Amino acid sequence: MSEHIHDESCDHDHEDDDIFVVTDKDGVEHEMVMVYTFEANSQPYAVLLDRNDPEADGVIFRIEEENEDAYLESIEDEEEWERVVKIYNQIVEEQASE
Repeated sequence: MSEHIHDESCDHDHEDDDIFVVTDKDGVEHEMVMVYTFEANSQPYAVLLDRNDPEADGVIFRIEEENEDAYLESIEDEEEWERVVKIYNQIVEEQASE
């Protein structure tokens, strides 16, 4: 798990991070940077920020593995989404209070 949550107040550059090209529901491609990973119910998730718009909200993806390769999968199930967002928000709150 990452040591801290990266956001617009983060004090270091993400130029060398891995860039993922994500296509939104309107077909627009966005260069995204993985800034945080966490687990919920033994399932890993990743938070990505738009590389060109760090003020935008992050996006959470499920991390799937197949044949030693990892890839990002959209969370389509509303129940899973609500559970994961709740856990992520708890992590953010805990780190903010430290």
